[in-house]
Amino acid sequence: MRLVYLTGILLVILFGTFLNWILCCEARSESAIDAKEPVAVEAESPVIGSFFIKDSAGDFSFESEDNFKFKESNFFIVRPVPESVNQGVGELKSYLENGDNRFIDVTGYYDAGEGNNSAFPNLGLARANSVKNYLITQGLSSKKINTYGVLETDLPKKDSIYLGPLSFSLSDKLSSSDDVADIVERIKEEPIVLYFDSGRSTINFTEAQRKQYMDIVRAMDISDETTVMITGHADNIGDYFANKELGKRRAEFVKSYLVENGIPEGKIETASKGSIEPIADNNTAEGRAKNRRIVITLK
Repeated sequence: MRLVYLTGILLVILFGTFLNWILCCEARSESAIDAKEPVAVEAESPVIGSFFIKDSAGDFSFESEDNFKFKESNFFIVRPVPESVNQGVGELKSYLENGDNRFIDVTGYYDAGEGNNSAFPNLGLARANSVKNYLITQGLSSKKINTYGVLETDLPKKDSIYLGPLSFSLSDKLSSSDDVADIVERIKEEPIVLYFDSGRSTINFTEAQRKQYMDIVRAMDISDETTVMITGHADNIGDYFANKELGKRRAEFVKSYLVENGIPEGKIETASKGSIEPIADNNTAEGRAKNRRIVITLK
């Protein structure tokens, strides 16, 4: 009888231990769920590197491992453009043509160690603008494209060529809300003025001039009627006709620089005033230096 009694106690203890283990595990499981422990989620797509576009507000999505490429410290697209990228551009064009309220945002990236040999405020903007111009050649409207430039580190790179230093997204508005008339008036009031020393063969915009140039590009993108006017001026050293020709050559030199930086050649006019419109005293070296100038404005 005593043996039966002890056996019963032992069974009760074992059952209690088993029940406690079950309830404890369930409690731990529920606690983990309630705490919402972080779960590893695979990223939707790399931001930089691949050619990836998705409309979070629509049904468009395209991805390719290829992308536009750029040499170090350069904003010209390395050719040829991969066929898969062209395919994506074609699909994007069709999508945007059917959506009046959708715009593409192109963000160009650049590394801090790169030089900026463009007319834009930074190399990222210059790269984004090159892609914008390429998209235009493929039939997209400039009125549908926003461009941005962002400093980034650890950009994918191979043999001094950056592999897709860009990202793309779709939005519902243009980045610039400025009216074209306001931009044109602002540039007319304060045009870009470049001064030329004898034998000068390079152009380097100041930071302020780069911002002005960005305004010019925006105005050209929004309005088909807006054109760039480049006027050359000279000092009074030499005769009238020689100075007239010199002013014209300088204007054409600047025109080639602007074309290189993305403004269509057919949207630029050049002229020369020679030495007939001085802004300073031609009897001094300082005055003559100010008269040797190029004026870039809008019309």
